[in-house]
Amino acid sequence: MSGLTEEQARRSLVRSKTTLLGLVKHATFVEKVWFDEAITCRPRAEIGIPDSPDESFDLDDVDTIASVQQAHQQACAVSRQATAELPLDDIVRGNRRGPLPLRWVYLHMLRELAQHCGHADILREQLLSPAEFGEIGSYESPDSPDRVEPGPGRA
Repeated sequence: MSGLTEEQARRSLVRSKTTLLGLVKHATFVEKVWFDEAITCRPRAEIGIPDSPDESFDLDDVDTIASVQQAHQQACAVSRQATAELPLDDIVRGNRRGPLPLRWVYLHMLRELAQHCGHADILREQLLSPAEFGEIGSYESPDSPDRVEPGPGRA
């Protein structure tokens, strides 16, 4: 989110609810689902998170880059504290999927966050392309005398 304006962080570039700010808010939701709900068995309403993942992308008027990042950092700190004494083979029982080993939860979170990092990378590139690479979104203008045409098999 570094270097982005609040408007850019909220800008919708795809048909879904996905925005950069919404992705961070969703990551916070997922963190709380897997490391609060699943471990403590508290219901989502008590934790203060939406019932569905789709709702977790919704942005409120008070959501800012700073507030959403702070909420995510806080959720991660709570997660680390909740799991600090648990062995990887410990079974968590509070998720809707049923009992799962903590090791599975960690691997699932790695996959989930990696996927969303890829989404965020593409959205950020789309947001910054016009400013950094010109309106066409390429590194070099087609009119540039230094432009190198791709060779065979490199288009």
